[in-house]
Amino acid sequence: MADVHSKAVRSYNMSRIRSGNTKPEMLVRKFLHAQGFRYKLHDKTLPGKPDIVFPKYKTIIFIHGCFWHGHENCRYFVIPKTRTEWWLNKINVNKANDEKAITALKKAGWRVITIWTCGLKTNSLKTTLFVLLKALS
Repeated sequence: MADVHSKAVRSYNMSRIRSGNTKPEMLVRKFLHAQGFRYKLHDKTLPGKPDIVFPKYKTIIFIHGCFWHGHENCRYFVIPKTRTEWWLNKINVNKANDEKAITALKKAGWRVITIWTCGLKTNSLKTTLFVLLKALS
């Protein structure tokens, strides 16, 4: 099956996808800041370059996009119908890298919290943030 977009349009669309300071990430950061938490961002010295780092609590938060990180049984993780093999390979590499980073962080004594973007949708946002707050307390 051919792509519905031209190569130039697809390239442009993909170039607009950011790895840091995404809307879900900003939502969590603003919430945490309003609750009085202070943190570091995207610490390149730690495995996986975590989105949010709490050195004081030895805790790390990853905010994962359901598609990019292959969130199992999630309605937002839909395997593309074009270049399926390439996409599955990319997502599986992302998942393997996530697991490797989490294992290394836990081994180093860090507590790791993963927030999926589906948990930040309107219908589940309050619950997700409440659970996050309890995990940090």
